[in-house]
Amino acid sequence: MAMTNYHEILRLKSLGVSERNIALSCSCSRNTVSKVVKRFTELGLNWTASNSKTNSEWQTLLFPKANEATIKRSPNYDYIRNELLKNGVSKKLLWAEYMEECRLNVVDH
Repeated sequence: MAMTNYHEILRLKSLGVSERNIALSCSCSRNTVSKVVKRFTELGLNWTASNSKTNSEWQTLLFPKANEATIKRSPNYDYIRNELLKNGVSKKLLWAEYMEECRLNVVDH
């Protein structure tokens, strides 16, 4: 999956290019362009003062929560293999149990 080109979206917007044309130029959805421009405006940022930022810096500045590492527990494949050998146990059942356990162990930040 390609990373959104925040730098180019904001550069084109500063030049007065329409969001539709920016989306076409940057190979992303108009919704993505709209979200980036909206967030830029909400933060009261000025393109001319900060046009030297890298794409990663823009991402961190505009959408900091998207950059937070998520903690995910990997499935225990030995346990899964052993459980599947039992009668009446399916992958669907194990998946449902795994998802329920994940829901119960969610840590609010």
